[in-house]
Amino acid sequence: MTLPHGFVVTLDQHTRVLDQGRSLLGGCPTRLLKLSPRARPLLAGRTVRVGDAASAVLADRLLETGLAHPAVQALPPHPAPGSSHGPSCTYVIPVRDRPRELARLLESLPSGSPVIVVDDASRHPDPISAVAAQHGAHLVPLTVNVGPAGARNAGLRLVTTPYVVFCDSDIVLPARTVPTLLRHFADPRVALAVPRITGLATSRSSGWLGRYESTRSSLDLGAHPAAVRPGTPVSWIPSACMVARVDALVDGGGFDARMRVGEDVDLCWRLGDKGRRIRYEPSVEAAHEHRIRLADWFSRKAVYGTGAHPLAQRHPQHIAPAVLAPWNTALLLALLAQRRWSLPVAGAIWTLAAARIARKLEDTEHPVRHAARLTADGTVSALAQGSALLTRHWWPLTAIGCLTSQRVRRATALAAITDITLEHRRGRTRLDPIRYGVARRLDDLAYGTGVWISAFQGRSTIALRPRIVLTPTRTRRQDR
Repeated sequence: MTLPHGFVVTLDQHTRVLDQGRSLLGGCPTRLLKLSPRARPLLAGRTVRVGDAASAVLADRLLETGLAHPAVQALPPHPAPGSSHGPSCTYVIPVRDRPRELARLLESLPSGSPVIVVDDASRHPDPISAVAAQHGAHLVPLTVNVGPAGARNAGLRLVTTPYVVFCDSDIVLPARTVPTLLRHFADPRVALAVPRITGLATSRSSGWLGRYESTRSSLDLGAHPAAVRPGTPVSWIPSACMVARVDALVDGGGFDARMRVGEDVDLCWRLGDKGRRIRYEPSVEAAHEHRIRLADWFSRKAVYGTGAHPLAQRHPQHIAPAVLAPWNTALLLALLAQRRWSLPVAGAIWTLAAARIARKLEDTEHPVRHAARLTADGTVSALAQGSALLTRHWWPLTAIGCLTSQRVRRATALAAITDITLEHRRGRTRLDPIRYGVARRLDDLAYGTGVWISAFQGRSTIALRPRIVLTPTRTRRQDR
């Protein structure tokens, strides 16, 4: 499956063009891609436009390594203007006892779109039926509650269009979201595309939890486009709103109906294992009505955590609360020891890691400068993941450690305060530091509790174990 003529990719904002365009440094894991004399002219500025076999190979390679992303606004609309093949996508909406939210979502959909509403055994089905009938949606009533995965599968079986849009009932869709996501399917390997999930502004969302969720929602994957892969900054996608290629879902077996939570992560990873691509496109959004009552919010965060063990059973190679390289693991342990020798040892580890990376970059200009930047990035990542282990994934162990160890108390306090400080310095939150800090710690407490409950129920610690991986800077050559 090759990229079509006219397909455009743009280098990721973190990809660096080195040596007057002879090399590219970036991606995840970080790699150095050397461009051959034939390939260099195909990169115009930071863009590659597919016009022949050579540019198609280069663009595909850049997408595969995460060095570039589709320039979605430069891709043709899908379906093409003037197409006479009828609707290209069907909206499938699983719902249970949310007639008001369902009506709001249906009002935001394009008129004339095929819509399937799957009533997942509502306790009061008549209002759901009335809303579906009012908006001309096809209603699929289920007599037994099967959960969101099973409800989506029930709707998927009735879809006759080449694409399907799954939307939860508490979503509101802007008009340009789905048309923009459909452009990604010009790449024949793309199976799923999702927008950024933002908070829906309501009369109740201005409270402190609503403002926290507008900053740190579990469903918001950030402001930067990404290829979705395990072990990368965007390693999964939420099913609150997603556009999918129907044949890819059918071939992949659809959602796992046995999973009441984490079914979206499971689907994403299964499709990725089959060589399919999944795109996160934050230039368009879907507004989600977040939970803002403390008890509901806390319990939902805990439920998210309970998906850890089922995912670990299905994808043990992908699930981990932290993914670290040997050198930054050693650096992190040295700092956590809090001994007189900790800083000198950490400095020596940092220097050795930078020197090793510099040797791999010795064919580029300024290899030491680039190595120092990459090593600094790795250090920040290790510190962030170590902090998350202390305050989120391993908090029961941390709490026990704080009772007996001053060093654990100091490390935990530093970890708990640092992320709050960084958020406020970046201007990313509308909450004062105190309330933001309380919400952040409650978020960690709830999610970590869910992870530990799932581990106890499954009698396994797989979901709690960090993964140590060899992630050296890779050097590749693009000869075309």
